[in-house]
Amino acid sequence: MMELDFKEIITVGMVLFAVIDIVGTIPIVVDLRTKHGHIESEKASLVAGIIMIVFLFVGEELLNLIGIDVHSFAVAGSFVLFFLALEMILGIRIYRDEEAGSASIVPIAFPLIAGAGTMTTLLSLKAQYQTINIVIAIVLNIIIVYIVLKSSAKIEKMLGKNGLGVIRKAFGVVLLAIAVKLFAGNVKGLFA
Repeated sequence: MMELDFKEIITVGMVLFAVIDIVGTIPIVVDLRTKHGHIESEKASLVAGIIMIVFLFVGEELLNLIGIDVHSFAVAGSFVLFFLALEMILGIRIYRDEEAGSASIVPIAFPLIAGAGTMTTLLSLKAQYQTINIVIAIVLNIIIVYIVLKSSAKIEKMLGKNGLGVIRKAFGVVLLAIAVKLFAGNVKGLFA
């Protein structure tokens, strides 16, 4: 039985907010806007939301098809989150896809918003939280993503480079703690 739990929605929402890191990607969004002109915030947000929700529901079946259980995927996901957190905290780039020619769908909707880290996180969260709470957290995050994309230039001017850096590092530490918790909570399931 699925039940609404506001604590779960807030927890999952914060995890997704940290992984999506839309505030930390404002410099990238501004750069893409400069290179490609207008970015369709509505289209990018909608596509990212659809990708995330579809993956939440079919991702586990896809894993079963290739013979991987959710606990294994969650442990692997904790490593991905760990490295994403290190990128955010240390200001390094471990891995990034190359930029594409069009900016609204690729690379903003995928892989910036709904990328590998987000997908891994969704399935990892599904192992611990109710699906309805995850869907609500996705929708709330997509609304935030839309608002941030729509006003990215204003946010960049308001926070400045130092402010964006501080926010990125703070969410990196939160993400690191989440990665450790996710690992600890699922590693036992590998040996059961």
